[in-house]
Amino acid sequence: MPQAVIEEIQHRYSLIGSPPGHSPLTDLTMEQAALLAAELGERVYVGMRNWRPYIADVVKQMRADGVEESAVICLAPQNSRTSVGLYRRAALAEAGGIRMDFLEGWAEEPLLAEAFADRLRVVHQRVSSEAGSPVPVIFTAHSVPCRTIQTPAASEGQPILWPTKGPVATPDPYPVEAKRTAQLVAERVPGIPAWYFAFQSQGASGGPWIGPTVEATLDGLAAEGVKAVILQPIGFLCDHVEILYDIDIAFRKHAAKLGMQLERPESLNGSPTLTRALAKLAREGFARLAGSQR
Repeated sequence: MPQAVIEEIQHRYSLIGSPPGHSPLTDLTMEQAALLAAELGERVYVGMRNWRPYIADVVKQMRADGVEESAVICLAPQNSRTSVGLYRRAALAEAGGIRMDFLEGWAEEPLLAEAFADRLRVVHQRVSSEAGSPVPVIFTAHSVPCRTIQTPAASEGQPILWPTKGPVATPDPYPVEAKRTAQLVAERVPGIPAWYFAFQSQGASGGPWIGPTVEATLDGLAAEGVKAVILQPIGFLCDHVEILYDIDIAFRKHAAKLGMQLERPESLNGSPTLTRALAKLAREGFARLAGSQR
């Protein structure tokens, strides 16, 4: 990364967390794992792809602990070969004798939608009351480079960046799954006059990233006279820099320049409904493992 990009990232981290500069992502993920372990009565391990505890080290520990089979859930509900696919490859590379049921995606899990709707209802009711009429909602998920969701035919001459053993017959499902989650959440919150979808946190790696951006969406709403909006990310399950900086600081500042109030529901974090969703998915994974041995 260019030094200027590194310094900008450092600046953003300096503005979030407690103490400042500390992302709560790992702590919150460990809390989610502890809640799930209590719900299931089973051991729950946490592995990260880009930070400690790394997936490879955790799977090695599982083998050392005598684990023989495991339900594996990526805490990115919408499937993409460039996110979930890389987590899957990292886990299976170290699995050894561990039989793994790896869940490819769970964008349409009803309890996931209900968990987000639980958070959204409270804020939507309050902001709509303050505004004097129901306010629209923008749902978001993390953007990805355009080239990573294209089929090989559409990206001829470019390398395929996701793990694959042959030609990919279908486009990456990520954009469709992200919008499907948003639709399921919106259906559970009465009174939303209109909802929109935007991709946030486009990177600095060059080349086009999928959109529309949040900034462009806010510009369009402001041009229509919208004075208040709620933004809910449905691709993230807990607080981290893309929420605490990108939304709470950068997008809120952009909205304020447009004369618009921007509010965000509380992140799922320790949501009991999220815990129930994860427990349901884990039990389904255990059932598939048991069924495959018959």
